[in-house]
Amino acid sequence: MLPLRVTLISLLVAANTVVHVVPLLAVALVKALLPSDRLRKASNPVLTGLAESWIGVNNRVLDRLLHTRVHLQEDVALQQNGHYLVLANHQSWVDIVVLQKVFNRRIPLLRFFLKRQLFWVPLLGLAWWALDFPFMGRHTPRQIARRPELAGRDIAATRRACEKFREIPVSIMNFVEGTRFTPAKHATQGAPYRHLLKPKSGGVAFVLDAMGEGLHAILDVTIAYPGGRPSMMDLLADRVPDIHVHVRQRPIPDELLHGDYQSDRAFRVRFQQWMNGLWREKDADVARLLEG
Repeated sequence: MLPLRVTLISLLVAANTVVHVVPLLAVALVKALLPSDRLRKASNPVLTGLAESWIGVNNRVLDRLLHTRVHLQEDVALQQNGHYLVLANHQSWVDIVVLQKVFNRRIPLLRFFLKRQLFWVPLLGLAWWALDFPFMGRHTPRQIARRPELAGRDIAATRRACEKFREIPVSIMNFVEGTRFTPAKHATQGAPYRHLLKPKSGGVAFVLDAMGEGLHAILDVTIAYPGGRPSMMDLLADRVPDIHVHVRQRPIPDELLHGDYQSDRAFRVRFQQWMNGLWREKDADVARLLEG
């Protein structure tokens, strides 16, 4: 039964991807050929609608074939035409499935900052490009130390993406830890949190600076897996009985909107202190959610 379930879900998701991505790419091609910016913008709702339909069908497949229960707590009134920065902890690729299930058609389509290599994922890479997902270099500190101009490229890519996002309802997704949590990474970092890695503030600061008042709120999302950190195979094999999610809406502090994170050390310290405060509260939320 287990191999059959995994195979069936994989085939249905693959078929759903082909059914949605092919017309999405066709619309993206027409968009690229349109003669005016106004007409190109008019095609955005069609692209977004196809992406949301793809997610919706995937959600229905998983709901029908799995017994996973998502327990959602919300301290927020969501808006489908809002402009959000979404911050979440990151433990597994399952997190993305959970976020899509919780937010699809309730807020604007989640747009992730993706590693540049993901552009080459068959079908999906082109779909992400067509939907204006920004692709980043994700360079290591050692690479940036050798070639400082690499940091500037990612900042420029962030600004270009945010300029596009100003014109449409958007939910900009950021996994602030920068990588998935593992006990080994936690031990290496010496993180001061029980359930989280240290937050990386730079990406959040760049988005707030580039978007300015174009964002109206932060959605602070905490995800917890009482049965342990699952793999995607665990999910498809129906080995994830419960997932707990808590969503808070937070205001964006005015004093954090227009600082120079790179060059102003005092501003950078204030920003990191604010982010560390959010992360201490999130660590307590994870502990509470794990207790059920």
